[in-house]
Amino acid sequence: MKAFANANPKTLQEAAAIARDGHRLGKAVSFAGGGSDLITLVKERLVQPDIIVNLKGTNDASITAGAQGATIGGLATLDAIGRHDALRSRYAVLAEAAESVATPQIRNVATIAGNVCQRPWCWYYRNGFPCFKNGGSTCFSVTGENEFHAIFGGGPSYIVHPSDTAVALMALDATLRIVGPSAPREAVASEFFTLPRPDATRENTLANDELVASIVLPAPKPGTRSTYHKIMDREAWTHAVVSAAVVLEMDGNICQRAHVVLGGVAPIPWRLPEVEKLLSGQRITPELAAQAGELAIVGARPLEKNKYKLPLTKNLVKRTVIELAQRT
Repeated sequence: MKAFANANPKTLQEAAAIARDGHRLGKAVSFAGGGSDLITLVKERLVQPDIIVNLKGTNDASITAGAQGATIGGLATLDAIGRHDALRSRYAVLAEAAESVATPQIRNVATIAGNVCQRPWCWYYRNGFPCFKNGGSTCFSVTGENEFHAIFGGGPSYIVHPSDTAVALMALDATLRIVGPSAPREAVASEFFTLPRPDATRENTLANDELVASIVLPAPKPGTRSTYHKIMDREAWTHAVVSAAVVLEMDGNICQRAHVVLGGVAPIPWRLPEVEKLLSGQRITPELAAQAGELAIVGARPLEKNKYKLPLTKNLVKRTVIELAQRT
């Protein structure tokens, strides 16, 4: 592991300026909030920073929730989000996604910004193969070990986005507030995450000197229900094989509006607009939920070893929609 310098800014703007100045000098700069993913990347020599910018001193870990919505600081831990009473009550899908991540020890340090921005866990990338994510010109999973790879939106890279909370944030129509050396900006979750085209090395729209400062959630409409369901290949410390974040705006037994987003199946959180249209304005019945499940896999392009994700996805959407609709 090569030597690196530590920087300890007091504000996010100062952190962004340090990154900008470092890049101008040709240095590799990494941000560290909880640092759980960064430590792994450094150990695996996938990232070799000259400067690590420690964000802890910025103290941006607050969570506020009220009638106008909620704001979550980028350094809020997944444990804090999962335990927050107002988030559990009004944004259950996010609290459930946060508490599904890894282990209690990791959730105690891992931050929401870090979880949303973590790098892929594809074994080819993590083991240093010269794949698209490592700046190469090949996705080895196409003809190799691909049982956990994308069935939607793949090409040229077939990684799946690893974040549980990102799936929930897209279902909630969240807005990410982004800080850089210049003026702050905002990005809605549906525009923040990017497919491997045109730049296969990136998963989001952040520049090298930008970071997620906070996340804003709109106030839920009356009658809104939400949940997050996740299928894993083992019980702990792993990512979703398939997951579903579902938000239903209910008026009695009629769904006025639906948001359905999948995780574990695409290089970004994968929204299902046709399923949302099917459910909106309808009474949710077992038959309609089954139609939603069938529609959820339309357009999927599985690889040789991940065709099993098709029935998993179909049944997860069906089960999650009908279970949520039947809650009182």
